[in-house]
Amino acid sequence: MASISTFVKSVRQIMWNDSGVNGDAQRIEQLTWMLFLKVYSEKEKEWKFEDPSWTSIIPEECQWQNWAHDDFSGKAITGDKLLDFVNNTLFPTLRKLEITNDTPVKKSIVKTTFEDANNYMKDGVLLRQILNIIDGIDFGDYEQSHAFGEIYESILLELQSAGSSGEFYTPRAITEFMAEVVDPKVGEKMADFACGTGGFLTSWIHQLEKKVKSTADREELGTSIYGIEKKQFPYMLCITNMLLHGVDVPQIYHDNSLTKNVLDYTEEDKFDVILMNPPYGGKEKADVKNHFPKDIASSDTADLFMAVIMYRLKKNGRAAVVLPDGFLFGSSDKAKVALKKKLLNEFNLHTIIRLPGSVFAPYTSIATNLLFFDNTGPTKETWFYRMDMPKGRKAFNKTNPIALKDLNPVKEWWNDRRVIEDEKKSDDSATTYKAKNYSAEEIVDHNYNLDLCGFPQEEKVILSPEETIKNFIEKRESLEKEIDAKLEELKQLLEMK
Repeated sequence: MASISTFVKSVRQIMWNDSGVNGDAQRIEQLTWMLFLKVYSEKEKEWKFEDPSWTSIIPEECQWQNWAHDDFSGKAITGDKLLDFVNNTLFPTLRKLEITNDTPVKKSIVKTTFEDANNYMKDGVLLRQILNIIDGIDFGDYEQSHAFGEIYESILLELQSAGSSGEFYTPRAITEFMAEVVDPKVGEKMADFACGTGGFLTSWIHQLEKKVKSTADREELGTSIYGIEKKQFPYMLCITNMLLHGVDVPQIYHDNSLTKNVLDYTEEDKFDVILMNPPYGGKEKADVKNHFPKDIASSDTADLFMAVIMYRLKKNGRAAVVLPDGFLFGSSDKAKVALKKKLLNEFNLHTIIRLPGSVFAPYTSIATNLLFFDNTGPTKETWFYRMDMPKGRKAFNKTNPIALKDLNPVKEWWNDRRVIEDEKKSDDSATTYKAKNYSAEEIVDHNYNLDLCGFPQEEKVILSPEETIKNFIEKRESLEKEIDAKLEELKQLLEMK
């Protein structure tokens, strides 16, 4: 158990001494492909025990126990020989595994996991040291396996400060809260079309586990989730995460959810529940917009994902989505207005919760909101609730992130909805609200502007020079995207003339 408690620290210290690994993002990526192979080898032992006819898709020389395991007899490969094996045998072999339509998912995930993975390490002796640390974890032991599940969560948490990789991590308190209030039911199918490291998928499983009453119910757990992830690194993290959570056949696909025509989706492509935090501020190829009806073909990735969600939510299905402030405002953006019009006319947008701006700190200061809606008919009214910082707290940060307990006031209000007025600053000031419901007609009168709840109360925080520069760059990029969108609209108008 000692190796578990010091795992992250030990691995980081070793990698710091390797000239080939640069930054936390590469360190985590380097660690992940090794963890995947270790976890997969343990899973194969289980599968072999359950089915004696099981055969591994991994050639014998590339199986963990035949190259990574060290019995300390002095025979384990290390140094240049180990590097040569990893770079010129292991990776090429796993990338070229033969996969057909009949290949079981739990075999094909090996190839998809390694298609774009990289070995950054240049020191074979240091690589051997890390392999030995990983090999020392007994995933067959329940306590160690459970403890490492928590360690893996801490690894994912570090993505928040690992450069651009932070976009793949949603604070666990948020995913758990959203999964809880969506109220999973055994037999339902849930999807995340930009699943990143699998935070929403695991939170769904956690909530659903509470309702398992039979062996048949338990078998539903692993088959109840569906995920798509465009980028290789988070996809690899997600697959490993699912295996650690006992999902032997993870229905996670390395693909881009925005490259299929939304009008082609059939009933079989739809889900009972959709939970996700769509990428926002990203850039897609210009032809991606061709997969959407012209009126909602936005240049914003978050908008496009919202369209996908609406087209893939079953009748009577439920959705909970994290969206930036830009979606709530957007009264001058035709695509955004069209999307919100579709949302209110065809779906029941019953709740919007505005989060404090520091929820995703230190990765981004962009203000976000939680939208909850279902496919039961058009919106009649929408409740708005503003989550303020807990008393005595200035802001959330890396060392003191948002915790599930911080959402307790939101849960209490969720179960007992009522209008909550802010305290007036003076007798002459207008009444403002922390929570209030608005009719669909009132929202339409506001030109589908969903900014009907004030900004969360946060005290000013003095940022470091690095954070100040990062915030400036984010805001500049956001402004540049808005300008590009306006120029594109102007260009189209000129072309029409």
